Amino acid sequence: MPQLTDDAATEDTATEDTAPGASDAGRDAPQPTGTWMTPAEYGASRAALWTGAVVLVTDTDGRVLVQSVDYRPDRLLPGGAVDAGEAPTAAAAREVREELGVDGRYPRGLAVDWIPAETPGIPPEMSFPGEILYVYDGGTWSPDRIDAVRLPAQEITGIDFAEPADLPALMDAGDARRALSALRARINGAGAALLEDGRPVLPSALDRLGVLRTRRVRQHGVWHHGPVPAHLPVREHSAWMFAPDGRVLLLIARATGAVHLPHPTAEPAAGAVPLGYRSEDQGVHARAAARLTAVSPAADPAYARLLATPEQVRELSDWGPAGLHELAAVHAARAHLALPTPTRTPLTELPQEGISW
Repeated sequence: MPQLTDDAATEDTATEDTAPGASDAGRDAPQPTGTWMTPAEYGASRAALWTGAVVLVTDTDGRVLVQSVDYRPDRLLPGGAVDAGEAPTAAAAREVREELGVDGRYPRGLAVDWIPAETPGIPPEMSFPGEILYVYDGGTWSPDRIDAVRLPAQEITGIDFAEPADLPALMDAGDARRALSALRARINGAGAALLEDGRPVLPSALDRLGVLRTRRVRQHGVWHHGPVPAHLPVREHSAWMFAPDGRVLLLIARATGAVHLPHPTAEPAAGAVPLGYRSEDQGVHARAAARLTAVSPAADPAYARLLATPEQVRELSDWGPAGLHELAAVHAARAHLALPTPTRTPLTELPQEGISW
């Protein structure tokens, strides 16, 4: 930042130094060093930007709340402009209250996005100077809270909960990028993401792999504990495979960003037990639990291998209400294997050469 001068002091000094009869010593006095600007000059040099605040809300199935408005065809997250003198957090709460009739506070930031002045689609007559837009975490809303939504008489014409992969088809391209980046930041748990036009400056593993860009596989069947009965056909075998820190192995298809639990025999493991199964019309999805003893060198480059908490796995999956029952069974199995409860940390991609413990 340039050093600022005092206009009056500068003028007084100049008058004294250049007055008739001024001594040579006065003329030779040291002058200020560095880049000096008057307050007016410095103020004029600063970039002017708009400021906005939006709130990312999900339902219990991990879908994102988007609203329809009467002034544009695409969908938006709740939110809007920050008024003069208003804090962004206060603006976020005010906008949700005005647009959805729901009171709340949203102190946790998910992303801060710089939107350039030359963003396509903005009318030139708007003289858009660029914008800093804050994305806040609105949390997961229960059915009761969703039922409490009351729309205003104008502007907001409806709300929907959209599958994350559907956001690019429903929203402006930059808005969709921003919403997906914020959702990944929430799941990742590493703090707010810094974005430029919706793109992370420092992409996480979830960003690099494009997780949530394709629709999650829907598995909403009822959860049952224990082994699969012999008379039921098993459609899929998968396993919760625990690392020593209590996190589990997760596979992500590089081509699609789709998330999968590994097959029970995919990696060296010990203490494998049937965990339970989810029954659906198409068949049974059987789950096991085991302790990883190593992760082998990658045999299939089409998949990235990450470590995630069980909660992060559930948030990246579409398991419906049964997901909570499965999650409880997973933590019971983790405790049985004498492994610690993992804290939410950024998902860690494992090296291609594997790892052993």
